[in-house]
Amino acid sequence: MDWTFWLIIPGILLGLYAQFKLMGTYSRYVRVPTSNGLTGAEAARAILDHAGLRNMPVNEIGGHLTDHYDPTKKALFLSSENFRGNSIAAVGVAAHEAGHALQEKAAYAPMHFRMMLVPVTQFASVAWMGILLLGLFLGGAYFSKFLVIAIAIFTIITLFQLVTLPVEFDASRRAKAQLLNLGLVAPQESGAVAKVLNAAALTYVAALVTSVLQLLRLLMLARNRN
Repeated sequence: MDWTFWLIIPGILLGLYAQFKLMGTYSRYVRVPTSNGLTGAEAARAILDHAGLRNMPVNEIGGHLTDHYDPTKKALFLSSENFRGNSIAAVGVAAHEAGHALQEKAAYAPMHFRMMLVPVTQFASVAWMGILLLGLFLGGAYFSKFLVIAIAIFTIITLFQLVTLPVEFDASRRAKAQLLNLGLVAPQESGAVAKVLNAAALTYVAALVTSVLQLLRLLMLARNRN
């Protein structure tokens, strides 16, 4: 470990704070029921139906905060707590995932670009460290060459994180608008929904900051080798 390691400390700290903020906000509002008793599954179903996506299923899955939209299966997956729960948090999370479905229907360009990056990003997430470790093992001039390859691969990961930000923020924007426009939450509940979604968005900001700082560290290592 050299001095450049300290470059990624702010990203690590921000990531920890973001997770703490998300868990705290979610835990608070998962105990606050919606005034109309609507569950997350019902909220998602209402948003999808209003958008003409009546055939898109809303499925229940296990785990904690495992909620996601799967564009390959054209389906929403909500964790049991949010699928069955009638809390502010459950409705907010469910609406956010429905927002991704609305993005795809609207041919939202950043989402499609992110989908294109998913396969190569999954490969890059594993490959960059393997390449770097191989360079360290071989040593000498090989390390410099493999470091450049690792940087190129890690740049893909950083690009993915960058593209993810507008996708997630836009999904939350759509979620908040739909919840209010369709009367799925009362106006006085919109602030609480926004807090849940903003806390979730902070985790994506932290991921981007961490990725950028790691890329900067790799670039500085390469510069120091020359």
